[in-house]
Amino acid sequence: MPTACAHPPQAVSDSRILLSVVVPVLNEAAAIVATLQALAPLRSQGVEVIVVDGHSSDGTPQTARPLADAVLEAPRGRAAQMNAGAAQARGGVLLFLHADTLLPPTALADVLGAVQTGGAAWGRFDVTITGASPLFKLIAAMMNRRSRWTGIATGDQAIFVTRAAFDAVGGFPLQPLMEDIEISKRLRRIGRPACLTARVSTSGRRWERHGVWHTVLLMWRLRLLYWLGVPAKTLSRSYR
Repeated sequence: MPTACAHPPQAVSDSRILLSVVVPVLNEAAAIVATLQALAPLRSQGVEVIVVDGHSSDGTPQTARPLADAVLEAPRGRAAQMNAGAAQARGGVLLFLHADTLLPPTALADVLGAVQTGGAAWGRFDVTITGASPLFKLIAAMMNRRSRWTGIATGDQAIFVTRAAFDAVGGFPLQPLMEDIEISKRLRRIGRPACLTARVSTSGRRWERHGVWHTVLLMWRLRLLYWLGVPAKTLSRSYR
């Protein structure tokens, strides 16, 4: 069956290329320590970790500061925060990581293999969703397969992109929702994404908080409406 994803080569590790991980946060004091501690081995290999706070009220910046290379403040909104982090990042490759998502141990080799050896301008990981619901395995499988077919990545899949490609598309669009879908569409014009089979692990808390099926159906509905041309600002009201 045809795929919209580039086939990633066998990963090779080359720490001479600096990777910058940008983590947008908002009131994530309870989750950010585990995320940043998991990045410590990458930092020891020369990876830069930048946390961008959207004016949290729970002490997230103070909690994150000892475990990151830089903690910045930016206007609230994931797109604005990720753009602010990218603007300060020193890496030739940028990886955008949600605060409740853990990278696989092979992340550096995987990303550099896709970019350096495979020539990919951007890509994403497969995802595993953690939580109590037995449906999470099915939801993750559907996310991964849909992404392969469409060449569209979601933020849960830890999107990575070369600095040149990120600048070429103007970074993340400043919209309150679907910024990951929109930048994927723009990057797809440059080239197909590298769909890495290594898995990131993301929390199922969003689904559990609002109900698994309710959340799945809501996101399908919002994606359909966005595809039909409904503005992200309008859709964000339903999402919130």
